[in-house]
Amino acid sequence: MPTYYPDLLKLMRAHGCEQRPGGKGSHEKWWSPITGRVVIVPRTKSRHTANSVLKDLGIDAKF
Repeated sequence: MPTYYPDLLKLMRAHGCEQRPGGKGSHEKWWSPITGRVVIVPRTKSRHTANSVLKDLGIDAKF
């Protein structure tokens, strides 16, 4: 099963998102300059979860 996490990180960084301190286990906190919100991002293998994270961050892209 492919993992979408490396590609998700590239897209988030390309749109100016910044990692914030905190998070638990395999989850990280990321701040989006588009929405001004902090979103919890799991290290996901699921395309659907990766697309949901992009939507929450306000990034208009899909896998």
